[in-house]
Amino acid sequence: MFVIVVYDTLAERNPGILRTCRQYLHWVQRSVFQGELSAAQHRKLLSAIKQHIDPTYDSVLIYRTQGPHHIQTELIGQPLGNTDPIL
Repeated sequence: MFVIVVYDTLAERNPGILRTCRQYLHWVQRSVFQGELSAAQHRKLLSAIKQHIDPTYDSVLIYRTQGPHHIQTELIGQPLGNTDPIL
């Protein structure tokens, strides 16, 4: 499955979420990661994220789709990370 993760967390928790996402996905933009994951990797990522956040304050959005070819992406401005969804 192709996954996009977008997070908004308290600044002190950002490094933990950043490290976790980098283990599984490719950095796209400040708090945005994307990439292909197996079902097992997806479960591990969710579990790891849950250990780093405060669900009463932080927000993590995870979008899933069959593949990057099902998503139309438009960039306005400068690319900040790896915007190639096929890695």
